[in-house]
Amino acid sequence: MTKAPLHEERILFKGHPAVIGSVTRLLISVFTLGIGAFWFWLKSINTQYLITSQRIVIETGIFSRAIETLEIYQVDDIHLEKPLNQRIMGSGNMLLITRDLSAPKILLERLPIDVRELYEQMRPCIQEARFRFRVRDEENPREYS
Repeated sequence: MTKAPLHEERILFKGHPAVIGSVTRLLISVFTLGIGAFWFWLKSINTQYLITSQRIVIETGIFSRAIETLEIYQVDDIHLEKPLNQRIMGSGNMLLITRDLSAPKILLERLPIDVRELYEQMRPCIQEARFRFRVRDEENPREYS
């Protein structure tokens, strides 16, 4: 990710998924004498998440890069997943339910931060962006009388 964010855009998280983000991955790494850890590291280092107050960018790939960009106003719902084996290792998952037809669900795996805190930072940004772009919820239209 070479471009700098816009001047009014705030970075909420920038980084890679945790290499050993769960107890299961730790056990695989130990039992394979480090080969599993190398594979997990290779996959992790080649995935980068950028979550800002305006967009979410996921860049993946080892030899060729794929970049998925989602404007934050397209996020309809966020599901947090903190399985026990990830909580022990200090990571969690975030499932984004979106309005984007090409990616209706986006899973941000093994985020090496408190996903609840990240969610609390994202929530007002999503609401502000939805207001700014006049995005209405078609499923639950509010009637003003």
